[in-house]
Amino acid sequence: MQHISRMLMKLLQRARLEKPRQVDPRVAEFTLSLLVAMYDRSETGYVKTRSAAAALISLSGDTLLAKYRAFFQFYAVPDGKVTLITQSALRSLLTDLNQIMSQQCSIVGEGCTLSCVEIAIHDCFHEVLNATIGKEKFLSWLSSEPAVLLWLPMCYKLSATEMVSHQARCR
Repeated sequence: MQHISRMLMKLLQRARLEKPRQVDPRVAEFTLSLLVAMYDRSETGYVKTRSAAAALISLSGDTLLAKYRAFFQFYAVPDGKVTLITQSALRSLLTDLNQIMSQQCSIVGEGCTLSCVEIAIHDCFHEVLNATIGKEKFLSWLSSEPAVLLWLPMCYKLSATEMVSHQARCR
């Protein structure tokens, strides 16, 4: 928790330098509380850095492609000269990302079960000879908007429309 707290404080300081007066000084505290609520439900005082990074990436204002590349960077494993995503790594990523939506979905009685994650993994690795995939296959699969992560491009599209303005006037 201390490591994540320090990381958030550094991010906040950078954001304040870029956009003074637009960053609430309590952002780091609120973000840490959100991460704890998502990833430390048994109150162990421990949140995996990789899980926290996945949440921050998914909630960032970056483009979808930038987010997908960052997911690959955090979850892929080196295999000689190449870096690959294993089924286990994809399972970890999907599980971490589903923690973001699980609290909201549980309110309305919906949620992603372990079977949703397994179906997504099977879909991603369909027609793959070995148990790993490269960056291009991973990015292509995410770009196809798999059902288990449909909320991610939807949230991105909604946030992108917030910046749209037009000159039309309503009567």
